[in-house]
Parts: sequence; structure tokens; C-alpha cells
Amino acid sequence: MAEYNWPYPDEFGQTETVDSDILVLGGGLAGCFAAIAAARKGKKVVLVEKGATKRSGAAGTGFDHWESACTNPCSQVTPEEIANAYVDEQDHYSNGIAHYIECREGYDRMLDLESFGGKIRDTEDEFKGAEFRDDETKLMFAYDYKNRFTLRVWGSTFKPALYEELKRLGVTIYDRTEATALLTTIENGKKRGIGAIGMNVHTGKLLVFRAKATLLTMSRPARVWLFNPDLTGLCEFRPMQSIGSGHAMGWRAGMEFTMMEKSVKGEFSAAGRSFPPYGTGNNHNTWYAATMVDARGVEIPYLDRDGNVLKTVSERYYPVKGQKFFLKGGVIDEPKYEYRGPETMPFDELIKRGYKLPFYADLSRMPEMERKVIWGMMVGEEGKTKIPILQYNTERGFDPEKHMLQSYGNGWQSAAFLDQERQLFGAPGGIMHDWDLKTNIDGIYAAGDQLFASDCAGFACSTGYYAGRKAADYSDTIEELAEIDQAEVDAERERLYAPMNRTEGVTWKELNMAISKAMQNYCGGVKNDDLLIQGIDLLKSYREEIVPQLYCNNPHELMRTHEVLDILDVSEMILQACLMRKSSSKQLCFYRSDYPQMDPKEDHCFITIRQENGVPVRGTVPGDYFGDLKTEYEKRNQDYIGGEAR
Repeated sequence: MAEYNWPYPDEFGQTETVDSDILVLGGGLAGCFAAIAAARKGKKVVLVEKGATKRSGAAGTGFDHWESACTNPCSQVTPEEIANAYVDEQDHYSNGIAHYIECREGYDRMLDLESFGGKIRDTEDEFKGAEFRDDETKLMFAYDYKNRFTLRVWGSTFKPALYEELKRLGVTIYDRTEATALLTTIENGKKRGIGAIGMNVHTGKLLVFRAKATLLTMSRPARVWLFNPDLTGLCEFRPMQSIGSGHAMGWRAGMEFTMMEKSVKGEFSAAGRSFPPYGTGNNHNTWYAATMVDARGVEIPYLDRDGNVLKTVSERYYPVKGQKFFLKGGVIDEPKYEYRGPETMPFDELIKRGYKLPFYADLSRMPEMERKVIWGMMVGEEGKTKIPILQYNTERGFDPEKHMLQSYGNGWQSAAFLDQERQLFGAPGGIMHDWDLKTNIDGIYAAGDQLFASDCAGFACSTGYYAGRKAADYSDTIEELAEIDQAEVDAERERLYAPMNRTEGVTWKELNMAISKAMQNYCGGVKNDDLLIQGIDLLKSYREEIVPQLYCNNPHELMRTHEVLDILDVSEMILQACLMRKSSSKQLCFYRSDYPQMDPKEDHCFITIRQENGVPVRGTVPGDYFGDLKTEYEKRNQDYIGGEAR
């Protein structure tokens, strides 16, 4: 076999120092908006992105809807109503602060995107006259057609538009650069963030970023329970590059997290169970509320919250009598009665009544405009469905007016998953923070999927912008950049480069698979002390015995190796967090066989976890710590309300 020549310069051993007011780690939606907010305040901003900012992040290739835009001109709900509903629906295991920011400022960010060149309206009148369209504003709506707070959008246009705005504002972008470690110092007995270390994934050059304030806007963890070493581009609902490196960096730096004990049974995956991840979709997202039929072509009924059959397609998009609004989306799996929306009959009941598998999505039975918006726009704008479903099936002659799409699992699921196959999905754990989205480390802020109980695109954009302007204000209090401890830089360089100094051993794929199997076996659907402790011991053995054997041949493999080391850190944190909750919880999808009591009052709080001198430290925060959402928000954001808000 001919030797492969790496096409980029060899810069291993070289170091570059980069100074800024604001350092943004992660170039997804949250990171872009954080950088824009800080730049608008006149700050020198540096953005670091492992991929290419123009298309990076979970939403980089597109998305189809924007939740909780409660201030749009057609909305029939207030930010307070929806944000408080999210909190109540999850029995306070939710992020009231971030959800309120999303509800209050989300539509502002949509208008920003429109001004940058993104598309949020049906400007070509393609859907004129449709029930889900407001013909005056040309805005289009999903889920609840009466209250109109979730919008259909052309999300594929957003990242390129954001990228151009970053360049216009003079933000310095370091693409193809992975952030690997946070830099901190102790001032007056308190830890403060002073920057970060990164590595160019093409050349191997080490970069030391000094900043007055740092923002963590990277992805939530994936590839923890689900990973296929043979199909490495496929792992679960989130893209393969969603690692949770920000979580790992924060954990190593002593940052405080919460709800890390929560994981849900896998719903969408391509880790050997289903491809594409969406399959025929799901009626909580892109395909809502498409008609489903059984193997005989018998239509599967939709029911209202009281179990009454809805006789028309239109009825699936409206609250029932006596209901103000209903909740749908990625955070809401089994809503309380008050917020429950139309749903297909439960699978168990369907089988009991004689409905026959397999089931199919039958768009031919949808009204023309509904069929057109699902198949053409929603599936076409969602990055996870555009190529594997829309493009693939269209090329092979699929006609949504005539043909059906088979569902390979039960109901709307892509596949039948085992209880031990988990994901950090549906309001997962993340960084604990205050009303400024500041972490327990001064000078470090978080947004988007770094936050606990994170949501979708609107959540990322609004919290990113909010954190960006708060970090910019904080930077005004810092007179000059702190000096970096060279020993800390040298230690990180040694850690990062170590796998390149070996020519044989264990690859990143092998270790990732081992971690996933360990998490399935010891941190699955049912947990107890013995299992969790065995899992921790096993992962520690990987760290002691396997990590010193990791090797790679080029900077790309080195980056993948660093990712798996971060997955190892996150997995250990999850196991430790599970040990700390000595009861079960329905809302956290958390069951312990040794502590079966469900949601006891004394345990109903946010359990926090941080690392101090290598030892996990437990804390508690009351579930209502964020106070009255409207009052607390307005107390802290008069400058925005009185000036920048639209």
C-alpha cells in the first residue's frame, strides 16, 4: 500500500498565542450569536471552531422549525406562559432562566437572522392561503396553529448568513481548531477563567487563547451509550462531531453541572439499529401531524388529550376546548394533561385493537398544503432528513401523492431500542449557571447545548446572544489579560501529543466502543450502587491501562482520539452523578433498583456535581432557584429592553 501523504504543514511543537476581550469556544448557532453580541458591544472577539463555522454545529446543515418565538406578531401566548409551562411540565427539572430568555428574545434573533440574509418567511408565496401561514406577515407556523408560537423556517440558510455577519463585524475565526482545555487562575480566593488551549486539527499547532471572558458554546455529549465502530459517521440523533468536549473541559476545570444523571431511552440512532436516524420521522417534530396507516392501509387515528378521535387533519393542530395551548417538540415527550396535544393512539392499544405492523407514513392522505410543507420544506430543511430521506427517495421515484414510507419500528420510532441504549436527549443535563448564564467560575459563561435542560435552535440562538452581551459587560471589569502558567500549557501539550508518539496500540474507535458498552452495561435503564461503582472502576481501568496505549497516524486521528478522551471524562461524570441521587425520578427518566422511591420531596432539587482535586463534590440547588421569571429577567435586562430589543 502506498504511503499516504498528509496534505497540511507539520506544525507540531509550534505554539501561537492569541489575545482577545471575548473568547467563544464553539461555532454553532449559540457560538455565532454570542460572538455577534459581544462584537456589537465593540469587543475584540475570537471564535474557535473544530469544524468550519459556515456549516458547523448540530444545526449547521439546516433545521425545520423554531420553537417558543412568543413575541412574534401573530403569537397568542406570552413568554411567561410558555416558559412557566416548560418548568411546570418538567416538575421544575427544567431551565427556567434559559427557557424564558428563549421565549422573550427568540423572535428578536429570528429578525437578526433575516437581516443577515436568512429566510424566515414565505416570501415567494409558495404556501399562500395555507392554514399554517399568516398571509400578512408571511410567517409560517407548526404544531399549534391557533397560538402560533412555533415557526417553520428555512434553517439551511442560517449558518452561512451568520458566518458572513461574523466576518462583517470583524470577529476573528479559528476554524479547524479544537478547544481542549480551559485556563484558570485564582484571584482573591476564587477561580477565574482566563482563556483556553486549542490545537489546529490539520497541522497540530498548539494555540493559547488569552481572554478577559470566555464563552462555552459547544455541543451536548453524544457517542456515550451509542456508537458503531464500523459506521463511524453514524452514532445517534446528534451529529458524530457532537462530543460534549465543553462538558469535559468544564469538568476538568472544576465547573458545576446538574441533571447529569438524566438519560432517556434511545429514540433515533444509526448505531447499528436504524438508518437514517429519523426513519419515517416522528410526530413530535418534522412530520407532525402526518397520517399513519397500518399494513392493511387502515388509518391510525389521532386522539385529543381526552382520548376522543380527531376526524380531520386540521383538528390535529389545535388545542381542545378548555385548553389554552399545547406543547410539542424535542423537550416534551410525555406532557402533563394540561399541556398534552393531539397524538396517535398508543402503540399497545393499536395492537390490542388489531392494527397490523408494519406502519407507514401516508402523505397522500394529507391536504395538499400540509403534504407539500412536510415533504418539500420540513424534510428538506432538516439536515438529518434532507439527504437520506428527501433526496434519496425522490431520486428513486418516490411520489408523496401516491407512495408511502415504511416505519421500521413501533409507531413513529425508527427502531425498537433497548432500555440500556441511552441518549442525553429531551432536556438533558449540563452546566449550572446564574441569571447571567455565568458558571461557578468567574469569567466563564455558557449557552446553547452547554446549559442544562437545553432545547432547540431558538434556545441556542437566544441564550448565545444573551451570554455574549453579559460576557462583554463582564470584560469591562477586567483591566488587563492574565499571565498564563507555562507549566499548564506544557502539560496540556504533552497530553495532546502523546498518541502521536506511538506507532501501535489501541485506536480511538476501540476505546469509544469500549466506553459505550461499559455505559450500556453499568449505567443503563436500571441503576444501582453496585453497577455504578463497577462502571466507574471499569472506566478508571481504561484510563490507567488503555489510554497510555492510544496511538494515531495523523492530526485527524489525533482529534478523534481527543474526542474519545473527552467522552471518557463525561461518562465518568455521568456515573458519579447517578451515584449521588439516592432515589428514583420519573421526570429525570431515572430508576434505581436500590432506591425505588419515586420523586421523594426531600430529593426534589437540582443535584449538582463538580470536581475538586480529582474528587467529585455533591451539591444541591432548590428547584425554584431562578425565582419569578419575568421579574428576575426584567430586573437584569433593562438595557436590552430599553434599547436593543425589537
